[in-house]
Amino acid sequence: MAKGNINVSVENIFPLIKKFLYSDHEIFLRELISNATDATLKLKHLTSIGEAKVEYGNPIIEVKIDKEGKKLHIIDQGIGMTAEEVEKYINQVAFSGAEEFLDKYKDAGKDAGIIGHFGLGFYSAFMVADKVEIITKSYKDEPAAHWTCDGSPEFTLVEGDKKERGTEIILHISEDEQEFLEEARIRELLTKYNKFMPIPIKFGTKEINDPDFTPKTTKDKDGKETTEPHKKITVDDIINNPDPAWTKQPADLEDEDYKKFYRELYPMQFEEPLFNIHLNVDYPFNLTGILYFPKMTNDLNIQKDKIQLYQNQVFVTDNVEGIVPEFLTMLRGVIDSPDIPLNVSRSYLQADGNVKKISSYITRKVADKLKSLFNNNREDFEKKWDDIKIVIEYGMLSEEKFFEKADAFALYPTVDGKHYTFEELTNAIKAKQTDKDDKMVILYASNKDEQHSYIQTAKDKGYEVLLLDSPIVSHLMQKLETSKENISFARVDADHIDNLIKKEDTAISKLSDEEKTKLDELLKDVVPSEKFMVQLEAMDSSASPFMITQPEFMRRMKEMQQTGGGMFGMGNMPEMYNLVVNTNHDLVNEILNTKTRKKQERLINQSLDLARLSQGLLKGEELTNFIKRSYDMIK
Repeated sequence: MAKGNINVSVENIFPLIKKFLYSDHEIFLRELISNATDATLKLKHLTSIGEAKVEYGNPIIEVKIDKEGKKLHIIDQGIGMTAEEVEKYINQVAFSGAEEFLDKYKDAGKDAGIIGHFGLGFYSAFMVADKVEIITKSYKDEPAAHWTCDGSPEFTLVEGDKKERGTEIILHISEDEQEFLEEARIRELLTKYNKFMPIPIKFGTKEINDPDFTPKTTKDKDGKETTEPHKKITVDDIINNPDPAWTKQPADLEDEDYKKFYRELYPMQFEEPLFNIHLNVDYPFNLTGILYFPKMTNDLNIQKDKIQLYQNQVFVTDNVEGIVPEFLTMLRGVIDSPDIPLNVSRSYLQADGNVKKISSYITRKVADKLKSLFNNNREDFEKKWDDIKIVIEYGMLSEEKFFEKADAFALYPTVDGKHYTFEELTNAIKAKQTDKDDKMVILYASNKDEQHSYIQTAKDKGYEVLLLDSPIVSHLMQKLETSKENISFARVDADHIDNLIKKEDTAISKLSDEEKTKLDELLKDVVPSEKFMVQLEAMDSSASPFMITQPEFMRRMKEMQQTGGGMFGMGNMPEMYNLVVNTNHDLVNEILNTKTRKKQERLINQSLDLARLSQGLLKGEELTNFIKRSYDMIK
């Protein structure tokens, strides 16, 4: 029997492990199963190169609960350890067996799939256990070893009676961690962290229909058929999928395989993904994964944290910012890379040049896939545009390289359902929508119904109107205006159409200067100045007599403020609108020439309220008064 002190660089490492090293007690199970996986994969490699003269077989990892004894067992059939190796790898904390193995067998690399990078993983067991035992037998022909530690630096190491190769870890669960003796809790953790580990993990047994049994059907004397019950058999309950889709080559997978894997990742998600992107790179770093484009909503926050990050099939986190560009965190799926630098608890990313390279690669890969989808089936891409546009627009705003590549597939839909690329759009509108200063004005609407009259006015002039309605479109337009030459965006209700696209020819007002002054004074007396700026314009006599607009700059800055960005304080400014009055309309002339002040005011208020109604600005008491006044006028 050996007794001794664990070789640590501080007087007592256990309180540190318990309180500070790991943020979550539950990850102890992930660490211990990762170690068991390492031990199994090491054996696989050594048998494949002929160094271990044993049968690899079909090893599994087993997790067992002994509720009565308050113990949790993790058992593997891997490489095992000799007493000397227990001394070296367990007692000398932070001297990692996985690190040494990788150093010795450099060619094992990715194929060996070794997970561990720190010797501290095993010690996470003491976060939940008062005492930990290791019973282990090496693949070498040496006696088994039995190590015991009660959470102090003292340990005992004696010869064990284990006959079969592998390691069994026994955790004596402490009183305040009894949740880890509940089957439902352990199953939850195994599913969360170990769902795709490369070695089968057994957790209890389950009953299934016997595949070799064929139920017999018999008939009674009346001809009624009876089928005997299906025979049940008990089998190991393997809780993981050791060969998930992302570990395979894209050429070996069909569309249905990708959809099946999506359902495996998100069993409560009933909508199919729109399409997927398979990531597979081995230089200058190792990275595999599958990203899915789901149907998107306009709520940017609801979408995030659906991508799962793995390291050699061990779940790490679903907060992948840093590795995945922020705009792609709205996607779903899996990314797995052994080259992701994690801190000792595997919980947080460390600053590293590889992270930036991985992020850039993913950006490029997604852009290339989108371009391919667009080129191969544009019609289908256009149908899906509304469901994916928020990701693409966000990417164009946040990643310069993605912005450049997006010119090839980003779409600009019109109110009539056509879709243009930016180049197609500028070619289509250049002739008609270039103003007197040689600037191309791109008209857009954010709501077809609310802005219908303005859209129609623009279309009557032969202008194209885009439908841009995402929450970040104001930011995107600002980006495009600063990146492209001689273009500007204007919402169709930002001014009357002749002011939005100013040509050389200007309409002549039917009113004299004196009449215009009189009309201006009259309007300013009646129209509330805190809400409306009166603007007299000479327009076509068939155009609306009163029109409410909101200046493009002010409205856009307010929208940008609400979604982050824009000028400071603009979001809190009160709503201000322009009241554009058409001096060439007959109604305006009638207002001016009406003899009684009371009738003038009534005509102005009625016209103003009609303009407000068209913009959805008439509500509550004002709407009630408008309806009453309208009935009075038609009596």
